[in-house]
Amino acid sequence: MAVHFSLSEFDRRRAAAVKALNQRGLAGILLFKQESMFYLTGYDTFGFCFFQCLWLGADGRMTLLTRAPDLRQAQHTSIIEDIRIWVDEAGADPAGALRDVVAGHGSAGTRIGIERDTQGLTAANGLRVEAAFRGFCTLEDASDLVSALRIVKSADELAYVRRAAELADDALAEVERLCTPGAFEGDILAAMQGAVFRGGGEYPGNPFILSSGPDALLCRDKAGRRRLAKQDQLTIEFAGAYCRYHAALMRTLVVGPVSDEHAAMHRACSDALDACRDTLHPGRRFGEVFDAHARVLDAAGYRAHRLNACGYSLGATFAPSWMDGPMFYTGNPQTVEAGMVLFVHIILANSDAGLAMTLGETYAITEDGPQCLSRAPRNLVPGGGSAAA
Repeated sequence: MAVHFSLSEFDRRRAAAVKALNQRGLAGILLFKQESMFYLTGYDTFGFCFFQCLWLGADGRMTLLTRAPDLRQAQHTSIIEDIRIWVDEAGADPAGALRDVVAGHGSAGTRIGIERDTQGLTAANGLRVEAAFRGFCTLEDASDLVSALRIVKSADELAYVRRAAELADDALAEVERLCTPGAFEGDILAAMQGAVFRGGGEYPGNPFILSSGPDALLCRDKAGRRRLAKQDQLTIEFAGAYCRYHAALMRTLVVGPVSDEHAAMHRACSDALDACRDTLHPGRRFGEVFDAHARVLDAAGYRAHRLNACGYSLGATFAPSWMDGPMFYTGNPQTVEAGMVLFVHIILANSDAGLAMTLGETYAITEDGPQCLSRAPRNLVPGGGSAAA
């Protein structure tokens, strides 16, 4: 099997999930999140774009219902022993087959959990599940049950995160090497992703974000590539990924002379990132981290140009996004805990002036506070430096 953790690690995770089920009085849970399946069993696939579900009973027994293309995938990448296949054919009823799985575990007439808040359960398939289980079981949303266990990482998980951070630094070094007038965005992207692949990493949960010129203000990837001008700005947000674990970085680099405003924006972003970092201590609230970021940017005159969130948790995630919960936004009561992996991004998008500035780093939280996982400086221009030219 190509699994990345020991059986004892999986046993510990499953025991914690079973404990949570019993505390809620649930006979089991229908797991549709690929992240939950990976966390509990190692199962690694993008087959969650089709109907598939992992049943975890309050007795600890597991059954995977999936399609034939993922049979060997599950056998090779997971510890799941009981794998059932629903057949692609006219009139196929995978939701009914899932009901039969639950019946086979003796859970008819019970309360069971279901993960609804996931890309692994489309609205159409969700309706099919609701119809199949109506009158058979009581379904209760338990989307948070396994997700809550995933927030604090084990020592083995943190080792993979640290390797992902090294790969992210390698990718950033490629950006700084190639970020010159006339450089093609496609070549920069190829070099970034190539650095991750050469280091033993894999595709991240979502595409790398790389955009220049007016598009440097965007926070999402889009089709189309251009060459950098003699005077330009390049925004990058990306993650190193290793064994599905992510460590992200974000930068806006200036090509050509640095204007006073770009330099001022960079200073404000750096100060805001420092304020967030200084708040990332066990016992503090996620909302406090956002408020620290907002206070600095607002005092610097950038209230109209900042966002309403400034980062999120990271871990082992799948498409369409490497973003994991919880997030940094005002009022979020989630407590910072040792063992968390948190990405803080500071983003300024001044549409009036057409200027962008961003900074982002990933931190591992220890009992003593945050540890930045990147070795990279916060450069404003490729090769180093942050002062106006």
